[in-house]
Amino acid sequence: MKDNSRRTFIKTAAVLGSMSLIASESEKVNTPTLKFIHATDTHMDLSNKSSVKSMELMVSHINKNYKDLDFVILGGDNFNNNTPGIKDALLYKEILSKLHCPFYLVRGNKESSPKPKDGLDAKGFAKLFFDSENMIISDRDWAVQKKGCQILGLDSSIDGQNNGLYKKETITFAKKMLSKGLPTIILNHHPYSNYWGGTEPDDIHKYVLGNSDEVKKEFFGYKNLLMTLSGHKHIDSVSKVGHVNVIATRAYKRPLDGLRYPMRYVEVTGADILEKLIYTVA
Repeated sequence: MKDNSRRTFIKTAAVLGSMSLIASESEKVNTPTLKFIHATDTHMDLSNKSSVKSMELMVSHINKNYKDLDFVILGGDNFNNNTPGIKDALLYKEILSKLHCPFYLVRGNKESSPKPKDGLDAKGFAKLFFDSENMIISDRDWAVQKKGCQILGLDSSIDGQNNGLYKKETITFAKKMLSKGLPTIILNHHPYSNYWGGTEPDDIHKYVLGNSDEVKKEFFGYKNLLMTLSGHKHIDSVSKVGHVNVIATRAYKRPLDGLRYPMRYVEVTGADILEKLIYTVA
């Protein structure tokens, strides 16, 4: 009788183990893949017709070649904010509104330093661009959830300055959202490190997030933080800080020969990330 019970236990354990393996594989297969494009430092300028055409090229290229995207995110210095009023911001939104998918923006130092002074300010930027129904908005920052992931758009700009800093309110908001446990991607403008190996203090001050060490201590311990996406320096970089993929994407305004403008294509499936630079075709 004892032998029969033991055989039954072993058989049941084997079946349960097999079922667990099948469930694990099934869960992996059924995990949705988030697909998006990150573009940064597009620097659209109404005094430069080619910069306007480059934005139109971006939209047409994405609509033609990346039809299954969930969204496009733009990482600051989107337009130069140097015309009277907000004509450049309105045109920027009009062009991007022709995308087949949603788009989300954060500010850079250009948007935070309007010239002349009647350009778009932080409140105006939020009112114009933070208009998606599924956005969670906290002053200058936002969160969007899609396919089990969340994207945090954090404003690292300082009004009237080129350098950047996360305000206390931004850090509090980000930690609140990270504590939800969803796989998370952070979008902002200023990079987290001197990845280009600069030696001039003024250069480092201008380009590296001013409270980067504090921010990494506060954010990067969250196991659900998968990736950060920045720009500002116009130079591409892909690295890791612990388990976090820390990426700065090459400026869109820096085309290769043939006016091939760079962007970053990203796929996220669970904790797995696929990313690569892509280029428009003129």
